[in-house]
Amino acid sequence: MISLGRRLRHARKAKGLTLSALGELCGTAPSQLSLIENGRREPKLSLLKQLAAAVDSTTDELLGSAPPTRRAALEIALERAQRGPLYESLGLPRVRVSSRLPTDVLESLVGLQGELERRMEEQAATPEEARRANTELRAEMRDCNNYYPELEGQAQELLDAVGHRDGPLSHHVAADLADHLGFRLRFVSNLPHSTRSLTDLKNRRIFLTHGGQVEHDPRSVLLQALGHYVLGHQTPRDYSEFLRQRVYTNYFAAALLMPQRQTVDFLQRAKAARQLAIEDLRDAFAVSYESAAHRFTNLATEHLGLTTHFQKVHASGIIHKAYENDGVNFPSDHLGAIEGQTICRSWTSRVVFDVPDKFRAYEQYTDTVAGTFWCTARTERHSAGLFSLSIGVPFEHVRWFRGRDTTERNQSRCPDDSCCRRPPEGLAAAWEGQAWPAARANTHLLAAMPSGAFPGVDETEMYRFLEAHPD
Repeated sequence: MISLGRRLRHARKAKGLTLSALGELCGTAPSQLSLIENGRREPKLSLLKQLAAAVDSTTDELLGSAPPTRRAALEIALERAQRGPLYESLGLPRVRVSSRLPTDVLESLVGLQGELERRMEEQAATPEEARRANTELRAEMRDCNNYYPELEGQAQELLDAVGHRDGPLSHHVAADLADHLGFRLRFVSNLPHSTRSLTDLKNRRIFLTHGGQVEHDPRSVLLQALGHYVLGHQTPRDYSEFLRQRVYTNYFAAALLMPQRQTVDFLQRAKAARQLAIEDLRDAFAVSYESAAHRFTNLATEHLGLTTHFQKVHASGIIHKAYENDGVNFPSDHLGAIEGQTICRSWTSRVVFDVPDKFRAYEQYTDTVAGTFWCTARTERHSAGLFSLSIGVPFEHVRWFRGRDTTERNQSRCPDDSCCRRPPEGLAAAWEGQAWPAARANTHLLAAMPSGAFPGVDETEMYRFLEAHPD
């Protein structure tokens, strides 16, 4: 309608007609014509024909897509911009687009709108951008064998400062670390739902919740909050930086919970005894199995000479997290992204879901197109469902692990579709064309990642919370 109105106005002025004169020719009030020219009303076909005849034009010309002049194109662009969601979200007053508005002002306003849209699109992390960021970060982790000596050193300095020498890091020592850095701890029951912790840098307080989810160790949540401060993190500029900060703070927290010196000594003794086991590392430092598995990947190559891979896989078979530096053939998309891909049904991380004994770890050898790998896995229930957590190594490294004597063995031909991505021929013959599933709508695949510097965090809720908790 905006384009039609601008073409009508251009044709009317070229004919030398005022709105009143055009109204007399068509039997229509000038105010109604003004609404049409400003794109606020769509004329009926009969009126459109009258208008076209009055201005020596045709209905096809008035309904054309190309603006009649550069000025008209600018007016149309500004009108459309001001009616769009981006302009409305800014809360700015509307600019009245009239013949008295200078062309250079029009140019500036349209240019500003275009640049604003471009920058907003850059900041919005689409699923593809998120996968790209994950791929880049995983490549960095592979290049350094998932070992960051600077983070190890910063963690050890902090532990030395509070006199922690040995054994699991207790809640008391974690609180001592906060005191040493000048932060007071506040436990509340109404922490903003989109946060695990909230650091008040103005008053040097860290808010934690009493009712946290069971998979989040309170010590780890606190240490991650301290990590952002110790590592000097600033507001992330994009999703890639946000992701990198999160990985570094998780690493820092793990280096505090499982200090390098003690953890390496523990692992080296276990290796010498050929009894490496993730559950033993978990129990020795009173951490979750997932934390112990992640920490093993930090230290295995640098200090034990072992290449390895890690997987966190949902019961549906979808990879949630993964790391590798041992050449295992994880499925990936065209960007090289692993997260969101479906793991082979024959791999340990899928088979473990069907194992009745959930108390002990499950071990399996898997022959793949990239070689034979031995893996150990467990399942754990999280708020988002049931997940398997697995650590694997190439066949040449298995002699150092407990569970190497397992007789469980499987074969995977993935990425060949005939392995597990297509149903067996007999099954397909019996049911093909006779089943119609109602698929779940994965709306997150169509939407951008949550906006803002900290994706998914409601900043209004966060600031209101701080306002409601004066020092």
